[in-house]
Amino acid sequence: MTGGVLLFVQQASQRTVVAADQQAVEDARDDLLAIHRSGGAGALRTEIARRFRSVEGERAVLLLADAAGRPISGNLGAWPAGLSADGRWQIMSLYRVGRDDPEPIGVIPVRLKGGGQLLTGMVISNSLQLARIYEEALSVAFIISLVLALGIAIMLGRILARQVSDIAQTANDVAVGALDRRVPTDGSGDAFDRLGASINAMLERIDALVTQLRMMTDGLAHDLKSPVTRLISVVEQASAQTRDDDALDALEKVHQEAQTLRSMLTTALLISRTEAGFGSDLLHDTDIGDLLRDVVEVYGPLVEDSGFALDMEAPESLVFPLHRELVSQSLANLIENALYYADGGDLITLSATLEEEHLLIGVADNGPGIPAERHAAALRRFGRLDPARGKPGSGLGLSLVEAVARLHHGAVTLADNGPGLRVLLMLRRP
Repeated sequence: MTGGVLLFVQQASQRTVVAADQQAVEDARDDLLAIHRSGGAGALRTEIARRFRSVEGERAVLLLADAAGRPISGNLGAWPAGLSADGRWQIMSLYRVGRDDPEPIGVIPVRLKGGGQLLTGMVISNSLQLARIYEEALSVAFIISLVLALGIAIMLGRILARQVSDIAQTANDVAVGALDRRVPTDGSGDAFDRLGASINAMLERIDALVTQLRMMTDGLAHDLKSPVTRLISVVEQASAQTRDDDALDALEKVHQEAQTLRSMLTTALLISRTEAGFGSDLLHDTDIGDLLRDVVEVYGPLVEDSGFALDMEAPESLVFPLHRELVSQSLANLIENALYYADGGDLITLSATLEEEHLLIGVADNGPGIPAERHAAALRRFGRLDPARGKPGSGLGLSLVEAVARLHHGAVTLADNGPGLRVLLMLRRP
């Protein structure tokens, strides 16, 4: 926009300077034509001579010629070649009498009654030089304004980027479960400060609601564990005292269901506490290879009894800060899920890699897998896909894994293992 304004000013200034010279030439032409009409060619020659003797003749260009273009009077040695006496303003490079170099001259050639021709003009080199000075000055002004605009844009861009970055970083932290994060505000009252205050108020409300929900879930799970435990004890005592086979079968089913319920309550309680941040102070540097080997050693026999092989792939001396017990429990859940749902498969693979600040721990199988459009449903708490509803389980296995990932400021993703399913824990350094 600034460049357009400066360009308009430059062109307008040049037109104004040249237009003043053109007007002066037109006035001189009109005066000479009036003299010619009243006094004829003789009076016109006398007037031209008089003008050259005056100061005005320093820039003036005049030429009276006959119909063939031969000069009669004036300060041009000849009628310019190819110039038609059509009365139009033109700028040409011509030699004046007594000058060694050509000069830019604005001329208006006209035809006189009786067959003669009159050329009225003015040297416009000074005007063009002034226009060039205007152009150079405006060019410098444009460059200065461009540099200033660029500097201001960079400064504003950095300020805006820093403020937007603070908001984005807070949003990312909240997305991984850090509900105590807040957008920094400076009290300036500008748009970003008001936006930050509004986001912080929203986060305060969300944090309060989530805290209440977690307390209720934690209390409910904790309160239910005791009667369920007592129920299991009563069922075990009843089983020991009865000799009726049908009653024993019924009690065994009740016992299994009660144990499943207690397991669900234990897992729900663990998820609630993990999401509340309990255990975040227990993140210690852990040898990932040793961790995976311990999991393979503990669950290897169970996996083999189920007709699977359990492999491990991890680089040596890979150390990363994490909660060893919770991550081990997550891997155990994923292995059990694979045993339950990887029908037709025969291999489960544990893997670990380090990419920049993220530790990637994967559990993959070669079973039927889960369609990509149903990955979100599989991660939902208590979410169980239709083919899995006939099998034992609570639907909390992946939810616990996701909660553990959030405790480590990470996330869980599901991917196709071609064939099978690959569950990936992405854990970030604190």
